[in-house]
Amino acid sequence: MIPAEPPLPDPAPDPAAVVSSVPAPVATSRLQRLFAYRRLLILAALVFGLDQLTKSWIHARMPLGSYGPYAGIEVLPNFFYLVHVGNTGAAWSMFSGKSVFLALLAFVTLAAIYAWRRALGLHSRSTQIAFGLLCGGILGNLVDRLLHGHVIDFLDFHFGSYVYPTFNIADSGICIGVVFYLWHSLLPPR
Repeated sequence: MIPAEPPLPDPAPDPAAVVSSVPAPVATSRLQRLFAYRRLLILAALVFGLDQLTKSWIHARMPLGSYGPYAGIEVLPNFFYLVHVGNTGAAWSMFSGKSVFLALLAFVTLAAIYAWRRALGLHSRSTQIAFGLLCGGILGNLVDRLLHGHVIDFLDFHFGSYVYPTFNIADSGICIGVVFYLWHSLLPPR
């Protein structure tokens, strides 16, 4: 009977294997997850920034209540004016005087979008575009409600005797985002 050879010592670990087995830092994985929503975040920041910049300009240069052809700034005669109106309601002044309720609704809406981001399909480019516009608009009007107690509306269009309800950049982002999302969701899947 031949005696068994003693076991060989384990070879030195490969340095590359040791480095690759170390888990990635948490910050890197969070950054990668955030990067996956880059279109949404960039578009939301652009809508929010443009909205706040324009409202700030209006707030600094026109007194609240500057409305109509004689009080506002006429951009295109008998068609487009810049005015300064405070809206305590939602679109078309619905829920007027309910600014606190609408601010809470905005918080809940943004939280719901975040919570259901997977179910909403926010990984898709077109969905990110729609929700980027929507979130930027919601955030822009929310900041107004918190700072001023109302939303600053300033874009005023007249079509003959019909005066379209005054609105702002945030409202445009919300409307375009919703329409784009609905339109995209009705298209056949690829």
